[in-house]
Amino acid sequence: MPILRIANAQAFWGDSQDAAKNLLSQQPNLDYITLDYLSEVSLSIMAIQCEKDPSGGYAKDFVETLKSLIPFWKMGSKVKIITNAGGLNPIGCAKECQRELIAAGLNHLKVGVVYGDDILGVLKQNPDDPNFNHLDTGESLSSIKERLVTANAYLGAEPIVDLLKQDADIVITGRVADPSLTVAPCIAYFGWNLTGYQKIAQATVAGHLIECGTQVTGGISTNWLSLTDHANIGFPFIEMESNGSFVITKPAGTGGKVDCETVKEQLLYEIGDPADYLSPDVKVSFLTLKLEMDGKDRVRISGASGSAPPPIYKVNATYHDGWKVNAILTIFGRDAEKKAQLSGEIIFQRLSQKGIVPERTLIECLGVAGNPSAIECVLHVAAADQEKEPLEAFAKEIAPMVTSGAPGTSGYTFGRPHLRQVFGFWPCLVECSQVKPETLLLSTETRL
Repeated sequence: MPILRIANAQAFWGDSQDAAKNLLSQQPNLDYITLDYLSEVSLSIMAIQCEKDPSGGYAKDFVETLKSLIPFWKMGSKVKIITNAGGLNPIGCAKECQRELIAAGLNHLKVGVVYGDDILGVLKQNPDDPNFNHLDTGESLSSIKERLVTANAYLGAEPIVDLLKQDADIVITGRVADPSLTVAPCIAYFGWNLTGYQKIAQATVAGHLIECGTQVTGGISTNWLSLTDHANIGFPFIEMESNGSFVITKPAGTGGKVDCETVKEQLLYEIGDPADYLSPDVKVSFLTLKLEMDGKDRVRISGASGSAPPPIYKVNATYHDGWKVNAILTIFGRDAEKKAQLSGEIIFQRLSQKGIVPERTLIECLGVAGNPSAIECVLHVAAADQEKEPLEAFAKEIAPMVTSGAPGTSGYTFGRPHLRQVFGFWPCLVECSQVKPETLLLSTETRL
Protein backbone atom coordinates (compact mmCIF):
# COMPACT_ATOMS: atom_id res chain seq x y z
CA MET A 1 0.00 0.00 0.00
CA PRO A 2 1.49 3.39 -0.97
CA ILE A 3 2.37 5.68 1.92
CA LEU A 4 2.51 9.49 1.71
CA ARG A 5 4.75 11.13 4.32
CA ILE A 6 3.93 14.73 5.22
CA ALA A 7 5.76 16.65 7.95
CA ASN A 8 5.26 20.06 9.49
CA ALA A 9 8.26 22.24 10.24
CA GLN A 10 6.67 25.54 11.30
CA ALA A 11 3.87 26.14 13.78
CA PHE A 12 3.94 29.94 13.60
CA TRP A 13 6.00 32.84 12.31
CA GLY A 14 8.97 32.76 14.65
CA ASP A 15 9.23 29.00 15.13
CA SER A 16 12.58 27.25 14.65
CA GLN A 17 14.22 27.98 11.30
CA ASP A 18 16.25 24.78 11.62
CA ALA A 19 13.25 22.45 11.79
CA ALA A 20 12.85 21.80 8.05
CA LYS A 21 16.50 20.92 7.39
CA ASN A 22 16.62 18.87 10.60
CA LEU A 23 13.55 16.92 9.52
CA LEU A 24 15.10 16.08 6.16
CA SER A 25 18.33 15.02 7.83
CA GLN A 26 16.42 12.82 10.30
CA GLN A 27 13.76 11.54 7.88
CA PRO A 28 15.08 11.70 4.28
CA ASN A 29 12.07 9.87 2.81
CA LEU A 30 9.62 12.70 3.48
CA ASP A 31 7.43 13.56 0.49
CA TYR A 32 6.17 16.93 1.70
CA ILE A 33 6.99 19.49 4.35
CA THR A 34 4.35 22.03 5.31
CA LEU A 35 5.13 25.30 7.06
CA ASP A 36 2.45 27.41 8.76
CA TYR A 37 3.42 31.05 9.36
CA LEU A 38 0.07 32.77 9.80
CA SER A 39 -1.56 33.25 13.18
CA GLU A 40 -4.50 35.63 13.52
CA VAL A 41 -2.21 38.61 14.13
CA SER A 42 0.43 37.82 11.47
CA LEU A 43 -1.22 39.66 8.59
CA SER A 44 -1.43 42.83 10.69
CA ILE A 45 2.34 42.71 11.15
CA MET A 46 2.74 42.14 7.43
CA ALA A 47 0.48 45.12 6.72
CA ILE A 48 2.88 47.31 8.71
CA GLN A 49 5.72 45.89 6.60
CA CYS A 50 3.85 46.84 3.44
CA GLU A 51 3.39 50.41 4.67
CA LYS A 52 7.17 50.70 5.00
CA ASP A 53 8.03 48.66 1.91
CA PRO A 54 5.39 47.63 -0.66
CA SER A 55 7.60 44.72 -1.75
CA GLY A 56 7.28 43.16 1.72
CA GLY A 57 4.21 41.68 3.34
CA TYR A 58 5.38 38.08 3.64
CA ALA A 59 7.41 35.93 6.03
CA LYS A 60 11.00 36.54 4.98
CA ASP A 61 12.07 33.82 7.41
CA PHE A 62 10.73 31.32 4.90
CA VAL A 63 13.29 32.41 2.32
CA GLU A 64 16.04 31.52 4.79
CA THR A 65 14.39 28.15 5.40
CA LEU A 66 14.20 27.57 1.66
CA LYS A 67 17.92 28.32 1.34
CA SER A 68 18.65 25.75 4.06
CA LEU A 69 16.96 23.07 1.91
CA ILE A 70 18.94 23.81 -1.25
CA PRO A 71 21.71 21.29 -0.36
CA PHE A 72 19.10 18.53 -0.07
CA TRP A 73 17.61 19.29 -3.49
CA LYS A 74 21.11 19.38 -4.96
CA MET A 75 21.70 15.89 -3.54
CA GLY A 76 18.56 14.63 -5.25
CA SER A 77 15.84 15.06 -2.64
CA LYS A 78 12.35 15.10 -4.14
CA VAL A 79 10.69 16.71 -1.12
CA LYS A 80 8.02 19.29 -1.92
CA ILE A 81 7.13 22.33 0.16
CA ILE A 82 3.73 23.86 0.90
CA THR A 83 3.54 27.04 2.96
CA ASN A 84 1.32 30.04 3.67
CA ALA A 85 4.41 32.22 4.12
CA GLY A 86 3.16 34.42 1.26
CA GLY A 87 0.94 36.32 3.66
CA LEU A 88 -0.28 39.52 1.99
CA ASN A 89 2.17 39.19 -0.90
CA PRO A 90 2.55 35.57 -2.04
CA ILE A 91 3.77 36.63 -5.49
CA GLY A 92 6.47 38.79 -3.91
CA CYS A 93 7.52 35.84 -1.75
CA ALA A 94 7.65 33.64 -4.86
CA LYS A 95 9.86 36.18 -6.64
CA GLU A 96 12.43 36.10 -3.87
CA CYS A 97 12.36 32.31 -3.67
CA GLN A 98 12.75 32.13 -7.43
CA ARG A 99 15.86 34.31 -7.27
CA GLU A 100 17.42 32.01 -4.66
CA LEU A 101 16.68 28.89 -6.71
CA ILE A 102 18.14 30.43 -9.86
CA ALA A 103 21.27 31.46 -7.97
CA ALA A 104 21.60 27.88 -6.70
CA GLY A 105 21.27 26.41 -10.18
CA LEU A 106 18.03 24.58 -9.37
CA ASN A 107 16.36 25.53 -12.62
CA HIS A 108 14.16 22.45 -12.67
CA LEU A 109 12.15 23.41 -9.59
CA LYS A 110 8.72 24.96 -10.12
CA VAL A 111 7.13 27.46 -7.76
CA GLY A 112 3.36 27.69 -7.53
CA VAL A 113 1.46 30.61 -6.03
CA VAL A 114 -2.07 30.71 -4.61
CA TYR A 115 -3.63 34.13 -4.17
CA GLY A 116 -7.05 35.76 -4.22
CA ASP A 117 -7.71 35.38 -0.49
CA ASP A 118 -7.38 39.14 0.04
CA ILE A 119 -10.96 40.46 0.10
CA LEU A 120 -10.42 43.79 1.84
CA GLY A 121 -12.15 45.57 -1.03
CA VAL A 122 -15.18 43.31 -0.80
CA LEU A 123 -15.69 44.10 2.88
CA LYS A 124 -15.20 47.83 2.42
CA GLN A 125 -17.74 47.94 -0.39
CA ASN A 126 -20.39 46.02 1.57
CA PRO A 127 -19.95 46.89 5.28
CA ASP A 128 -23.64 46.29 6.04
CA ASP A 129 -23.64 42.72 4.71
CA PRO A 130 -24.80 40.63 7.71
CA ASN A 131 -22.18 37.99 6.86
CA PHE A 132 -19.56 40.57 7.78
CA ASN A 133 -20.93 41.10 11.28
CA HIS A 134 -18.50 40.14 14.04
CA LEU A 135 -18.93 36.40 14.65
CA ASP A 136 -18.78 36.74 18.43
CA THR A 137 -20.51 40.05 19.14
CA GLY A 138 -22.80 40.47 16.13
CA GLU A 139 -21.58 44.04 15.73
CA SER A 140 -21.85 45.52 12.23
CA LEU A 141 -18.64 45.90 10.22
CA SER A 142 -19.67 49.48 9.44
CA SER A 143 -18.56 50.43 12.97
CA ILE A 144 -14.90 49.89 12.08
CA LYS A 145 -14.99 50.09 8.27
CA GLU A 146 -12.68 53.10 8.06
CA ARG A 147 -10.11 51.41 10.30
CA LEU A 148 -9.87 48.10 8.43
CA VAL A 149 -6.33 46.97 7.69
CA THR A 150 -6.64 43.43 6.33
CA ALA A 151 -9.37 40.99 5.36
CA ASN A 152 -8.47 37.53 4.13
CA ALA A 153 -10.63 34.50 3.47
CA TYR A 154 -9.42 31.08 4.59
CA LEU A 155 -9.09 29.27 1.27
CA GLY A 156 -9.16 25.50 0.99
CA ALA A 157 -7.02 22.80 -0.60
CA GLU A 158 -8.34 22.91 -4.17
CA PRO A 159 -6.06 25.62 -5.66
CA ILE A 160 -3.04 23.95 -4.06
CA VAL A 161 -4.13 20.63 -5.57
CA ASP A 162 -4.30 22.26 -9.00
CA LEU A 163 -0.68 23.39 -8.69
CA LEU A 164 0.55 20.04 -7.40
CA LYS A 165 -1.07 18.32 -10.37
CA GLN A 166 1.03 20.64 -12.53
CA ASP A 167 4.15 19.33 -10.76
CA ALA A 168 4.80 22.35 -8.56
CA ASP A 169 7.70 21.67 -6.18
CA ILE A 170 7.07 24.63 -3.89
CA VAL A 171 3.61 26.10 -3.30
CA ILE A 172 3.36 29.49 -1.61
CA THR A 173 -0.03 30.75 -0.49
CA GLY A 174 -1.63 33.61 1.37
CA ARG A 175 -4.31 32.82 3.94
CA VAL A 176 -5.33 29.16 3.70
CA ALA A 177 -7.00 27.03 6.34
CA ASP A 178 -4.20 25.38 8.31
CA PRO A 179 -5.27 21.74 7.70
CA SER A 180 -5.63 22.39 3.96
CA LEU A 181 -1.84 22.51 3.65
CA THR A 182 -1.92 18.78 4.45
CA VAL A 183 -5.20 17.94 2.72
CA ALA A 184 -3.95 19.16 -0.67
CA PRO A 185 -1.03 16.72 -1.13
CA CYS A 186 -3.24 13.82 -0.02
CA ILE A 187 -5.83 14.64 -2.69
CA ALA A 188 -3.19 15.18 -5.37
CA TYR A 189 -1.12 12.09 -4.55
CA PHE A 190 -3.91 9.57 -4.11
CA GLY A 191 -6.26 11.07 -6.68
CA TRP A 192 -9.07 11.49 -4.18
CA ASN A 193 -12.29 13.11 -5.34
CA LEU A 194 -12.95 16.55 -3.88
CA THR A 195 -16.27 15.18 -2.62
CA GLY A 196 -14.69 12.13 -0.97
CA TYR A 197 -15.47 13.63 2.38
CA GLN A 198 -14.58 10.63 4.57
CA LYS A 199 -11.00 10.55 3.32
CA ILE A 200 -10.72 14.34 3.28
CA ALA A 201 -11.99 14.37 6.87
CA GLN A 202 -9.12 12.07 7.82
CA ALA A 203 -6.60 14.29 6.03
CA THR A 204 -8.08 17.32 7.79
CA VAL A 205 -7.58 15.65 11.16
CA ALA A 206 -4.01 14.86 10.14
CA GLY A 207 -3.41 18.48 9.15
CA HIS A 208 -4.95 19.72 12.37
CA LEU A 209 -2.66 17.46 14.39
CA ILE A 210 0.62 18.53 12.78
CA GLU A 211 -0.13 22.20 12.07
CA CYS A 212 1.24 23.31 15.46
CA GLY A 213 4.50 21.43 15.10
CA THR A 214 5.90 20.07 18.34
CA GLN A 215 2.69 20.62 20.29
CA VAL A 216 1.66 17.11 19.23
CA THR A 217 5.05 15.58 20.03
CA GLY A 218 5.07 16.71 23.65
CA GLY A 219 5.57 20.47 23.51
CA ILE A 220 3.47 22.32 26.13
CA SER A 221 1.80 19.00 26.96
CA THR A 222 0.39 18.32 30.42
CA ASN A 223 3.24 15.96 31.30
CA TRP A 224 5.95 18.05 29.66
CA LEU A 225 8.31 17.61 32.60
CA SER A 226 8.33 13.84 32.09
CA LEU A 227 9.62 14.09 28.51
CA THR A 228 13.15 13.15 27.52
CA ASP A 229 15.59 15.32 25.56
CA HIS A 230 13.55 18.52 25.84
CA ALA A 231 16.09 20.48 23.81
CA ASN A 232 15.53 18.30 20.75
CA ILE A 233 11.79 17.64 20.57
CA GLY A 234 11.07 16.14 17.16
CA PHE A 235 8.72 17.76 14.70
CA PRO A 236 5.81 15.56 13.60
CA PHE A 237 5.03 13.81 10.37
CA ILE A 238 2.19 11.60 9.20
CA GLU A 239 2.15 8.43 7.13
CA MET A 240 -1.06 8.66 5.12
CA GLU A 241 -2.59 5.64 3.40
CA SER A 242 -4.87 5.72 0.36
CA ASN A 243 -7.94 4.84 2.44
CA GLY A 244 -7.40 7.85 4.73
CA SER A 245 -6.09 5.96 7.73
CA PHE A 246 -2.81 7.43 8.97
CA VAL A 247 -0.12 7.20 11.60
CA ILE A 248 1.33 10.24 13.32
CA THR A 249 4.91 9.96 14.55
CA LYS A 250 8.25 11.77 14.75
CA PRO A 251 11.78 10.97 13.59
CA ALA A 252 13.53 8.25 15.58
CA GLY A 253 16.08 9.50 18.07
CA THR A 254 14.45 12.88 18.65
CA GLY A 255 13.12 14.14 21.97
CA GLY A 256 9.54 14.37 23.13
CA LYS A 257 6.97 11.66 22.60
CA VAL A 258 3.92 10.75 20.54
CA ASP A 259 1.20 8.82 22.33
CA CYS A 260 -2.57 8.92 22.66
CA GLU A 261 -2.29 11.55 25.37
CA THR A 262 -0.29 14.08 23.33
CA VAL A 263 -2.47 13.43 20.29
CA LYS A 264 -5.73 13.91 22.20
CA GLU A 265 -4.49 17.18 23.67
CA GLN A 266 -3.74 18.53 20.20
CA LEU A 267 -7.02 17.17 18.81
CA LEU A 268 -8.89 19.44 21.22
CA TYR A 269 -6.80 22.52 20.38
CA GLU A 270 -8.81 25.35 18.76
CA ILE A 271 -11.60 23.16 17.40
CA GLY A 272 -14.85 24.60 18.74
CA ASP A 273 -17.54 21.91 18.45
CA PRO A 274 -15.84 18.49 18.09
CA ALA A 275 -18.95 17.20 16.32
CA ASP A 276 -18.82 20.00 13.75
CA TYR A 277 -15.25 21.04 12.94
CA LEU A 278 -15.49 23.35 9.93
CA SER A 279 -12.97 23.84 7.15
CA PRO A 280 -13.26 24.99 3.52
CA ASP A 281 -12.77 21.38 2.43
CA VAL A 282 -15.09 19.40 4.70
CA LYS A 283 -17.12 19.34 7.90
CA VAL A 284 -15.61 16.85 10.34
CA SER A 285 -16.95 15.06 13.38
CA PHE A 286 -14.22 14.03 15.79
CA LEU A 287 -16.70 11.99 17.82
CA THR A 288 -16.11 8.84 15.76
CA LEU A 289 -12.32 8.98 15.80
CA LYS A 290 -10.35 5.95 16.90
CA LEU A 291 -6.82 6.26 18.29
CA GLU A 292 -4.53 3.32 18.99
CA MET A 293 -0.83 2.88 19.60
CA ASP A 294 1.03 1.46 16.60
CA GLY A 295 4.47 1.11 18.15
CA LYS A 296 6.79 3.46 20.04
CA ASP A 297 5.94 7.10 19.28
CA ARG A 298 3.35 6.01 16.73
CA VAL A 299 -0.41 6.59 16.96
CA ARG A 300 -2.82 5.35 14.29
CA ILE A 301 -5.92 7.48 13.70
CA SER A 302 -9.03 6.39 11.81
CA GLY A 303 -12.78 6.84 11.81
CA ALA A 304 -13.27 10.56 11.16
CA SER A 305 -16.72 11.38 9.79
CA GLY A 306 -16.93 13.91 6.98
CA SER A 307 -19.65 15.78 5.13
CA ALA A 308 -19.91 18.67 2.67
CA PRO A 309 -18.48 22.01 3.85
CA PRO A 310 -20.72 25.09 4.10
CA PRO A 311 -20.80 27.46 1.07
CA ILE A 312 -18.94 30.11 3.03
CA TYR A 313 -15.38 30.93 3.99
CA LYS A 314 -14.29 32.20 7.36
CA VAL A 315 -12.60 35.60 7.16
CA ASN A 316 -9.77 36.93 9.29
CA ALA A 317 -10.05 40.73 9.28
CA THR A 318 -8.06 43.18 11.38
CA TYR A 319 -8.43 46.87 12.09
CA HIS A 320 -6.55 49.70 13.77
CA ASP A 321 -7.54 49.82 17.44
CA GLY A 322 -5.22 52.46 18.85
CA TRP A 323 -2.01 52.08 20.81
CA LYS A 324 -0.68 50.40 23.93
CA VAL A 325 2.36 50.63 26.17
CA ASN A 326 3.66 48.32 28.91
CA ALA A 327 6.25 48.76 31.63
CA ILE A 328 7.71 46.36 34.18
CA LEU A 329 9.53 47.20 37.40
CA THR A 330 10.70 44.79 40.10
CA ILE A 331 10.29 45.76 43.75
CA PHE A 332 12.46 44.12 46.43
CA GLY A 333 12.21 44.14 50.22
CA ARG A 334 9.56 43.96 52.91
CA ASP A 335 5.96 44.74 51.91
CA ALA A 336 6.95 44.24 48.28
CA GLU A 337 3.39 43.83 47.05
CA LYS A 338 2.10 46.91 48.87
CA LYS A 339 4.96 48.99 47.52
CA ALA A 340 4.40 47.70 43.99
CA GLN A 341 0.66 48.40 44.06
CA LEU A 342 1.19 51.92 45.38
CA SER A 343 3.90 52.56 42.78
CA GLY A 344 1.48 51.69 40.00
CA GLU A 345 -1.21 53.92 41.46
CA ILE A 346 1.24 56.83 41.73
CA ILE A 347 2.04 56.62 38.01
CA PHE A 348 -1.61 57.04 37.05
CA GLN A 349 -2.22 59.67 39.76
CA ARG A 350 0.54 61.80 38.27
CA LEU A 351 -1.06 61.51 34.85
CA SER A 352 -4.47 62.42 36.27
CA GLN A 353 -3.02 65.54 37.87
CA LYS A 354 -2.12 66.66 34.35
CA GLY A 355 -5.61 65.92 33.08
CA ILE A 356 -4.45 62.78 31.27
CA VAL A 357 -6.59 59.66 31.69
CA PRO A 358 -5.87 56.80 29.24
CA GLU A 359 -8.93 54.86 28.06
CA ARG A 360 -7.72 51.60 29.61
CA THR A 361 -5.21 51.02 32.38
CA LEU A 362 -3.79 48.02 34.21
CA ILE A 363 -1.83 47.48 37.42
CA GLU A 364 -0.64 43.93 38.16
CA CYS A 365 1.47 42.69 41.04
CA LEU A 366 2.99 39.43 39.86
CA GLY A 367 4.75 36.63 41.71
CA VAL A 368 3.34 37.17 45.19
CA ALA A 369 -0.08 35.50 45.09
CA GLY A 370 -1.30 37.57 48.02
CA ASN A 371 1.57 36.44 50.24
CA PRO A 372 2.22 39.34 52.67
CA SER A 373 5.67 38.01 53.54
CA ALA A 374 6.89 38.03 49.93
CA ILE A 375 10.04 40.10 49.52
CA GLU A 376 9.98 40.35 45.74
CA CYS A 377 7.21 41.51 43.39
CA VAL A 378 7.06 42.26 39.67
CA LEU A 379 4.97 45.34 38.88
CA HIS A 380 3.33 45.37 35.46
CA VAL A 381 1.64 48.62 34.48
CA ALA A 382 0.02 49.21 31.11
CA ALA A 383 -2.24 51.62 29.29
CA ALA A 384 -4.11 51.69 25.99
CA ASP A 385 -5.80 54.49 24.07
CA GLN A 386 -6.93 55.38 20.57
CA GLU A 387 -4.49 58.31 20.66
CA LYS A 388 -0.73 58.24 21.17
CA GLU A 389 -0.36 61.35 23.34
CA PRO A 390 -1.73 59.94 26.64
CA LEU A 391 0.51 56.91 26.28
CA GLU A 392 3.60 58.95 25.49
CA ALA A 393 2.93 60.82 28.74
CA PHE A 394 2.55 57.50 30.57
CA ALA A 395 5.89 56.26 29.23
CA LYS A 396 7.63 59.32 30.68
CA GLU A 397 6.32 58.57 34.18
CA ILE A 398 8.12 55.24 34.61
CA ALA A 399 11.71 56.41 35.10
CA PRO A 400 10.86 58.98 37.82
CA MET A 401 9.80 56.07 40.06
CA VAL A 402 13.48 55.16 40.36
CA THR A 403 14.16 58.07 42.71
CA SER A 404 10.66 58.97 43.96
CA GLY A 405 9.22 55.49 44.30
CA ALA A 406 9.64 52.65 46.75
CA PRO A 407 13.03 51.50 48.03
CA GLY A 408 14.24 48.42 46.20
CA THR A 409 12.84 49.49 42.82
CA SER A 410 14.76 48.05 39.85
CA GLY A 411 14.28 47.27 36.18
CA TYR A 412 14.52 50.81 34.89
CA THR A 413 17.65 50.06 32.86
CA PHE A 414 15.43 48.83 30.02
CA GLY A 415 14.78 52.48 29.20
CA ARG A 416 11.57 54.30 28.38
CA PRO A 417 8.87 51.89 27.18
CA HIS A 418 7.88 52.04 23.52
CA LEU A 419 4.37 52.42 22.15
CA ARG A 420 2.97 49.66 19.99
CA GLN A 421 0.06 49.68 17.59
CA VAL A 422 -2.99 47.66 18.58
CA PHE A 423 -4.89 45.68 15.97
CA GLY A 424 -8.38 44.43 16.67
CA PHE A 425 -9.46 41.02 15.39
CA TRP A 426 -12.68 40.86 13.36
CA PRO A 427 -13.77 37.30 12.49
CA CYS A 428 -16.62 37.09 10.01
CA LEU A 429 -17.89 35.09 7.02
CA VAL A 430 -18.07 35.53 3.26
CA GLU A 431 -19.93 33.59 0.60
CA CYS A 432 -17.58 31.45 -1.50
CA SER A 433 -18.99 33.07 -4.64
CA GLN A 434 -17.49 36.40 -3.53
CA VAL A 435 -13.95 34.99 -3.39
CA LYS A 436 -11.93 34.16 -6.50
CA PRO A 437 -8.88 32.00 -5.70
CA GLU A 438 -6.20 32.21 -8.38
CA THR A 439 -3.04 30.27 -9.09
CA LEU A 440 0.20 30.95 -10.90
CA LEU A 441 2.86 28.41 -11.84
CA LEU A 442 6.35 29.46 -12.78
CA SER A 443 9.67 27.77 -13.23
CA THR A 444 13.09 29.12 -12.42
CA GLU A 445 13.60 29.62 -16.14
CA THR A 446 10.71 32.11 -16.36
CA ARG A 447 11.04 35.22 -14.24
CA LEU A 448 8.00 36.96 -12.80
